[in-house]
Amino acid sequence: MTTPGPLSDIRVIETGSLIAGPFCGQLLADFGAEVIKVEDPATGDPMRQWGVKSGGHSLSWPVIARGKKSVTCNLRTEEGQGILRELAAGADVLVENFRPGTLERWGLGYDRLAALNPGLVLVRVTGYGQDGPYATRAGFGSIGEAMGGIRHLTGEPDRPPSRSGISLGDSLAGTFSALGTMMALHARSRTGRGQVVDTAIYEAVLALMESLLPEWEIAGSRRERTGAILPGTAPSNAYPTADGADVVVGANRDTVFARLCDAMGRPDLAAGEFATHDGRGRRQAELDELIAAWTRTLDADDLLERLHAAGVPAGRVYTAADMVVDPHFAARQAIVRLAHPVLGEFPVQNVVPRLSDTPGSVRALGPELGEHNAEVYGALLGADAATLRRWSDGGVI
Repeated sequence: MTTPGPLSDIRVIETGSLIAGPFCGQLLADFGAEVIKVEDPATGDPMRQWGVKSGGHSLSWPVIARGKKSVTCNLRTEEGQGILRELAAGADVLVENFRPGTLERWGLGYDRLAALNPGLVLVRVTGYGQDGPYATRAGFGSIGEAMGGIRHLTGEPDRPPSRSGISLGDSLAGTFSALGTMMALHARSRTGRGQVVDTAIYEAVLALMESLLPEWEIAGSRRERTGAILPGTAPSNAYPTADGADVVVGANRDTVFARLCDAMGRPDLAAGEFATHDGRGRRQAELDELIAAWTRTLDADDLLERLHAAGVPAGRVYTAADMVVDPHFAARQAIVRLAHPVLGEFPVQNVVPRLSDTPGSVRALGPELGEHNAEVYGALLGADAATLRRWSDGGVI
């Protein structure tokens, strides 16, 4: 990628760890920002060790830290805190996900940082936000998912609340944080002043809950776990095929349902009570059984060919194995492959969304711990080799 990303003039200092804060940094790096990740010199970000590994190397780290530079700095030392102050003085954005009050205890509160750099945007990602009675509690993404409402709605109705197979709450918080960062930078272009972006994980999840609250307060209706369906929205489900695959069909709109009925050879189903959205909703289970009885007679490829020809939205339930061989993924370069120094060719999902003139790109996989100490501290802080040795010998970096 030769075109600079749209954020190529933005410098981000990322002090967060795990996913919520670093996912914000990943999104900004994807679009060209210089993201300098500050890690503890003893252990680094725990994501370096978490998740599935190959040959002792985490397969999560190269993804979440892609496009970033790594420096080490012990923020629990006075000299380390001074280093971060200097980095923040020359940055546009500082991302952190410590408990509220931690930066302040280290002399790194926004008032002090803004005195050095009035244009700085401080992005703070926590479980519960910077204020309120729960602010100082430890908060993980899973707790945010529970409090934000998604856990109560995930799973089968006769079983305890479940979860998705990804860290949804953390990634949502990181996404909203990146959005907040861009809005704060846009405001700065008019005012010259930075500000604080306060993202709570539970609020990021809550933002996705559609009409959950008025349904309860106004209609007295409480949403519950419904498994693979949305009650009253039919047909929209995963249906079995003759060769053991699952195919999701979304035909809940009247005109699309009529096309599905034609593809099934059952145009009669589009008449009577099934003709309307409400009618299909009332007989949802019965309708799903009728459709499943048809899909079970066809292999997945044959079924999908018929549905696509009829203009019915449908798709196989993909695993990673399906994604890496799919021609549409390949045509749009939804997956890109970079060289890992130990693991070789390394596949990662590409940048979203796509910009026509200033697209983002995956520039590099996650760096080694402290890989950019000399480069960053030398260029930005003027530290020479003797200073770097002194910091290293003293456990500061």
